[in-house]
Amino acid sequence: MKKTPTPSEVHQAKQARLVAVVLVATMVLWLGAQFIGGKLGWEARFVFLFDLAALAGFAFALVVTFRLWRQRNADADN
Repeated sequence: MKKTPTPSEVHQAKQARLVAVVLVATMVLWLGAQFIGGKLGWEARFVFLFDLAALAGFAFALVVTFRLWRQRNADADN
């Protein structure tokens, strides 16, 4: 018999999906920007903006993942 997920579990699953989408989109866009920038001869300062945007995306994913980890540990303790 299947167990119905709790609202907390549903929220955690949505957050985990969001992290996955952000990581994939960030990586694809960053790699694409690096490739296009190299082919078109963009200046380093413009390519550096994409690097900063990628770092922001990865930092967001790290923070959300850490919060999910803490929430799951708190739920397991209760």
